[in-house]
Amino acid sequence: MDRQWNDKIFGVTDQGFEGLALRLFEWQYSGNGIYRQFCDALGRRPGNVASIPEIPFLPVRFFKSFDITTGSFTPDVVFESSGTTGMLNSRHLVKDITIYEESFMKAFTRVYGPVEDLVIIGLLPSYLERGNSSLVYMVDRLVRASGRKESGFYLDNMAELAQTLRGLEAGGQRSLLIGVTFALLDFAASFPMPLRFCQVMETGGMKGRRREMVRAEVQDILKQAFSLETVHSEYGMTELLSQAYSTGGGLFRCPPWMKVVLREEEDPLAIRVAGQEGGRSGTFTGAVNIIDLANIHSCNFIATDDAARLHGDGSFEILGRLDHSDLRGCSLLSL
Repeated sequence: MDRQWNDKIFGVTDQGFEGLALRLFEWQYSGNGIYRQFCDALGRRPGNVASIPEIPFLPVRFFKSFDITTGSFTPDVVFESSGTTGMLNSRHLVKDITIYEESFMKAFTRVYGPVEDLVIIGLLPSYLERGNSSLVYMVDRLVRASGRKESGFYLDNMAELAQTLRGLEAGGQRSLLIGVTFALLDFAASFPMPLRFCQVMETGGMKGRRREMVRAEVQDILKQAFSLETVHSEYGMTELLSQAYSTGGGLFRCPPWMKVVLREEEDPLAIRVAGQEGGRSGTFTGAVNIIDLANIHSCNFIATDDAARLHGDGSFEILGRLDHSDLRGCSLLSL
């Protein structure tokens, strides 16, 4: 996979998505031994797979037990999920870190515009304590790209964070506060203030620090504390190199090279694709499968442990975790 493939992935159109996904399925079937064994067990091979609903989606838990790689390589970086004490964490071996950087930078700027126009503030204490978090890597690169002296991370120094935000507000500077949920709630309780130029983005994550809360309750607290009309959210995971964003109301949208489809919980091979059932107005619920074309060196087709409501235009709402799934350290929020 060379630069030409990267251009195809990040330049993909809605009309060309399925064709490219099928080509990458062939590539990963031939080069990813674990994925090929999984496909063979289901009787699905390139010769009898002709559409997205026929592509097998690898259960996300495989990343806990196996190195999921297409081809043999020494990774640039290994990202690891946070998990909780006693849990086996997922590991994502990333062959080319520039693919991840291109993916998150393009997805971010599609929603928020040029990074250099923003002050980027990370409130990610539980992730900063680890050195292999894909979320910290992303926010660190956004901080650097912003080029603003006020951009940076805050661990437990919330009083300093409050002072920084007050200064930014006084100067009318646009900023983005990206925080793990429990830390944002702690900050809101200690330093409520009206934010006119700062947008707050929660990434999920209670880490057992607080009682479980639905997303709407969390966002209502944050909106009240900071006088915000909306609270933004990010949907991503260690096993993916792309993220979806919500700019309010918990409704997520993917970048063009990422797509959410749903599977029936009782029949995981029954795949439902937005726009193919009930027209663009169709809405249905199920378990989340993700096609992330940026995962060219691991697996593009992931069956997650999340449940969602998928709308006809491809946007989706996360409803929570499937009953049988492990709790993720980054997703201990009942949504």
